[in-house]
Amino acid sequence: MVAISPESGVVSPTKPFYKVLYVQVLAGIILGALFGWLLPEWATNEWVKALGDGFVKLIKMVIAPIIFCTLVSGIAHISDARKVGRVALKALIYFELVSSFALGLGLLIGNLVRPGAGFSGKPDAAAVAGFAKQAEAHRSVDFVLNIIPDSVVGAFAKGDVLQVLLFSILFGFALMALGQRGRILLASIDDLAHAIFGVIAIVMKAAPIGAFGAMAFTVGKYGPQSLGNLVGLIATFYATAALFIVLVLGAIARVAGFSIFKFLSYIKAELLIVLGTSSSESALPALMEKLERLGCSKPVVGLVVPTGYSFNLDGTNIYMTLATLFIAQAMGVELSFGQQLTILVVAMLTSKGASGITGAGFITLAATLAVISPALVPGMAIVLGVDKFMSECRALTNIIGNGVATVVVSWWEGELDHDKLAAALNRSVDASDIATGVSTG
Repeated sequence: MVAISPESGVVSPTKPFYKVLYVQVLAGIILGALFGWLLPEWATNEWVKALGDGFVKLIKMVIAPIIFCTLVSGIAHISDARKVGRVALKALIYFELVSSFALGLGLLIGNLVRPGAGFSGKPDAAAVAGFAKQAEAHRSVDFVLNIIPDSVVGAFAKGDVLQVLLFSILFGFALMALGQRGRILLASIDDLAHAIFGVIAIVMKAAPIGAFGAMAFTVGKYGPQSLGNLVGLIATFYATAALFIVLVLGAIARVAGFSIFKFLSYIKAELLIVLGTSSSESALPALMEKLERLGCSKPVVGLVVPTGYSFNLDGTNIYMTLATLFIAQAMGVELSFGQQLTILVVAMLTSKGASGITGAGFITLAATLAVISPALVPGMAIVLGVDKFMSECRALTNIIGNGVATVVVSWWEGELDHDKLAAALNRSVDASDIATGVSTG
């Protein structure tokens, strides 16, 4: 059996299934879950936890330079600055519309199912004091000021996505203004991007180990017994996210001319990596390259994907409205229609800038609760123990939403290669080779 290399078009033998990345990651997740369940005292060892955390840090290590290179290259390769503004405007319009659907769906399901009604647990304010303190950083003024870095070096050192985005946009426009004089520098940045993708291809080989460590520690520390009465919230959240992906994103995808199910199959390797690490950022570089191979133009990918990781967090939006209602119901607080509308507005603001890293959704939840009613903040302790189980779903929904957004904006801009899209979604080659950006031949 043979397959066509997605890079060179050369016919090469198909790899054995056990060498396929997404199969290895899936095996790592399953083995990690079993290890955590059967040997929890070993699974909670700091060295096991370090396997998952280490892999996420390896990916985070290259996030800032990847965003810089792709965004600068995407802008500088466009001859008309107005086109950059047009693509950015379309992306932001799309983000706000779809985010509104996500927030509204969370409220709707929360009111219909009422997963927090009759909850018998007692919240502990001390358990969430740290998160409530961090939530202060999400105040509107602080958020705006935090977008501006104290220094360019500091932005890259901290890996702050929004700050790197701001500098990259400014640098890209400056390079565009240089015209012919900036071609040598632009070529160097393009070469640097290819080298960084090479680093990612190496790092991705450790994905199964990272997934094993992260899943083993999660199951070993929390275990099924920690879920208790909160199983209903977890099930409701996962079901709501699934409805959003199939109905909302599925309808959007159909309008743009592709199947959401084929798209999910196309990025299955990235989804499994996100599932294992609970971080949508762990698959960001691979997703960007894969979307280019899907027929999206490089400038659109370079603009939409990094921006979406801060402004298009569908999973986080669903989580915040659903979790807010759950906490209010569990504490016996009935929120008025006006307060629930306020949740939509506040959650829309507090979710901006929340990265795909585990725990960010919990911090933004604290910020949202503090605005709606300070009396609800101690109720965060109710969901603290199971937040880790919901972070996977948040991250999965976020990455799917950003992938769909990029394809839609490319289609909207008239820069989507439909033949390439159809071929990529229908082809039966090993998608994991595309995800890592290398051909194994």
